[in-house]
Amino acid sequence: MRIAGKAIASNVIGREDVERGIERTSFSLTLSGQCISSYDPTDWSKNHSIVKFEACVRTKSILLAAFAAILSLIAVTAAGAREVTHAMGVTDVPDAPKRIVVLTNEGTEALLAMGIKPVGAVRSWLGKPWYDHIAQRMEGVTVVGDESAINLELIASLEPDLILGTKFRQEKIYSQLSAIAPTVLSERIRSDWKGNMKLYAAAVGKLPEAEAAFKAYDDRVAAISKALGDKKAEKISLVRFMPGRTRILLKDTFAGNVLSQIGFARPANQDRMEFADEVTKERTPEFEGDRLFYLVYDTGDGKTAAAAADWTSDPLWNNLAVVKAGKVGAVSDAVWNTAGGILAANLMLDDIEKIYGLPASR
Repeated sequence: MRIAGKAIASNVIGREDVERGIERTSFSLTLSGQCISSYDPTDWSKNHSIVKFEACVRTKSILLAAFAAILSLIAVTAAGAREVTHAMGVTDVPDAPKRIVVLTNEGTEALLAMGIKPVGAVRSWLGKPWYDHIAQRMEGVTVVGDESAINLELIASLEPDLILGTKFRQEKIYSQLSAIAPTVLSERIRSDWKGNMKLYAAAVGKLPEAEAAFKAYDDRVAAISKALGDKKAEKISLVRFMPGRTRILLKDTFAGNVLSQIGFARPANQDRMEFADEVTKERTPEFEGDRLFYLVYDTGDGKTAAAAADWTSDPLWNNLAVVKAGKVGAVSDAVWNTAGGILAANLMLDDIEKIYGLPASR
């Protein structure tokens, strides 16, 4: 078995293995530099599947994490394991994980799309605690913090057998997560939602379900692209208003990725495989395009909405040709940006169909 990229013994070795000449094997699991378990699979004075614990932990939170880690090891031993290569190395995961904790918004959507309800998940960036489009399916799921502030003790208390997340957010706590349960991290987020979903699908043993979801989505993209025809030549500008900042969203974003899949053009200054340009009001002319969509990331205090209203009433905004042409529209930040997964991607396709007067493809 591999945890945090290091191989350790995990399978119970039977008497027949020893008789075949397999050498005596033992292992120890280390958490924060402290030995918490020892296992000798050939100690025949005991039941050969008994795991002996030697706890030397000092705090309740570390004890919980240690206990959860041992339970995870036992579960993998009993059910078998598969190796998954990910951003942090190679990890053995259970063949059929039952208690999954997910630490990204896009990962939550991936699991739901594959018919899996996690036992724990990070709260939605916009939601109380979930986005409207997933709230019903997430009833009863424990909130374990947000993507950038994870509650490790709470995760340990859920006794997960698999944790999914991203190196982009959780690299610094990977060793702690791995001490709780096998942990698989994607390299990054933003426009990589399809590749990340495939990684998560491999980890949970649901690749056929993921491929079916991709096919349904890709079929919709193809149908919309065909129905749009020459309208895809419209250069789509994307702007996002956030607390204290404003960004032009480029192609290495969730919305930029979906627009590219459909085949939409982008203004020359936005036609780059980069994330975003942060701008001041003086750079409003850079918003120009044949059509402009803007997103407002409002955390609930109304400040971003007020800033967006101030910006969109400015003469520089009103002098944009796209504004004068009436081709400006506000779209959901949750759907077009923060949710970041396959469910939101399909909702974004719904929006495109409505905006362009196309027949619904689902």
